[in-house]
Amino acid sequence: MSARRAPVLACSVVGAAVVALDGTVLTVAQPALQRDLHADIGQVQWTSTGYLVAVASLLVFAGRLGDRYGHRRVFALGALGFAAASTGIALAPGIGTVIALRVLQGVCGALLQPATLGMLRTAYPPDRLGTPIAVRTAAIGLAAAAGPLIGGALVSAYGWRSVFLLGVPPTLAIGLLALATRERPTEPNRSYAANPSHAQNPSHQQNPSHQRNPSHEPCRSYAANPPHEPSRSGAPGARYRTAPAARPGSAGGLSALDPVGALLLAVTLGLLVHGLVEAARPGGAPTGLLAVAGAVATGVVLARHQRRAAHPLLPPELLRSVPVVAGLAVLLAASAALFGSLFVATYFLQDVQGLDPLGCALRVLPLAALMVLGAPLCPPLQRRFGPRRTATAGAALLTLGVLLLARLDTTAGAAAVGVSAALLGAGFVTLMVTATSVVVHRAPEAHAGVAGGLQQTVMNIGPALGVATATLLLALVPDGGFVPSRGAALPALVLIAALAVPAALALPRAADRRRTRPEPPSPRAGGPACVRS
Repeated sequence: MSARRAPVLACSVVGAAVVALDGTVLTVAQPALQRDLHADIGQVQWTSTGYLVAVASLLVFAGRLGDRYGHRRVFALGALGFAAASTGIALAPGIGTVIALRVLQGVCGALLQPATLGMLRTAYPPDRLGTPIAVRTAAIGLAAAAGPLIGGALVSAYGWRSVFLLGVPPTLAIGLLALATRERPTEPNRSYAANPSHAQNPSHQQNPSHQRNPSHEPCRSYAANPPHEPSRSGAPGARYRTAPAARPGSAGGLSALDPVGALLLAVTLGLLVHGLVEAARPGGAPTGLLAVAGAVATGVVLARHQRRAAHPLLPPELLRSVPVVAGLAVLLAASAALFGSLFVATYFLQDVQGLDPLGCALRVLPLAALMVLGAPLCPPLQRRFGPRRTATAGAALLTLGVLLLARLDTTAGAAAVGVSAALLGAGFVTLMVTATSVVVHRAPEAHAGVAGGLQQTVMNIGPALGVATATLLLALVPDGGFVPSRGAALPALVLIAALAVPAALALPRAADRRRTRPEPPSPRAGGPACVRS
């Protein structure tokens, strides 16, 4: 690993892991927080809901900011802000302050999360993205699994405030590391390959200095006199010098960020997540359905605006990419099925079988173990069998795991639960690594931040959708709903998991080698190497 890529990978992995850890340790700390601050259950719920709404509504816009101003800068701002907000929550005097700072923490998390993928996309060649994404996924799985154990130990020993201080040192460190890391300049060959329209420009064909010559001398004039087609920044050949010059929206001021589109998307996603969270609460179905209806209405307005905007927030070439859309669909179905199933399984193990939280966590420990151990195996499987077959196998494993959970009755033992959890973990990690690699790989580097924002948005909406579905269906069978074999929730989640199969079949059959970053030309025996136009 090069010295330039090591800090990028460290920032991406630690940043994603800290966010995952923060979400799991908070659930353990909420009862103590409620008692200490004399809050009611609704106020405590908003410590989670406020964070989720802020994150989900701003992820795509944060990715757009990274594409325009640099993922390193946006990541550093998010990481340092996350550390500051966490410190403030640990010192908060009341529940109102905690809720406000959790919303601020969500804003900073939204800045941080898409940049963890955007930085990887710009630092690694597309055909080598699988390994860093697998490392990132394994770190997320490890953090999510360790969160309840670490959180429980900290709350028992030092109180609920200590769980928020847990993430301050790592986020502060990676924020400072990101500021100290220099952006990678765009190589001429890479910019040239990334802009095929540049090669088709008539001015290139008319310029004799760009044509092949047996003497190889034109290579020198090509390096000394880059093509004179005006770049997006308005300066001739500017995109051959630095990455920011190649980004869309490097000209046009605020309009290039599409603030109207960003506001509409934020309202749409915020209402959607809030509606799903409300629907999962007892008696919250009417409010949840009203919020979801509002999300649909603003979504229609957003779609009309995006068709008319000069610089749309959601690039059309990204949304028209079948591999990108299929990868997002895989992640949505898989995350909804996994988290909905875990929600039902937790109630089954604790309320029906009478296990304590630690015993429940040990029963589903194979899920976390398979996620951590299976992530490094996914890139070689993807290279050997291709994204389509790898993801299809992962979708089948996930569906089988949910199906086995749906067949459990009151006599189910640890082995049956463990096998189901192992299948869930193996299937989900395979889908997450493969689909994320496809989304990030197939997205143009200029839109890497938006692609990362969409991926993170799906990974926030999916769990909320799965839990809301499970909650509504559990309420339909009040007497036997918590027993999987007698309820309707897990059979419905089997169908949701099965939707990942057709989405996986739409992924590329084989890894695309054509978009690999070209190596710099090397001298040949007959003279300097020539770059063809």
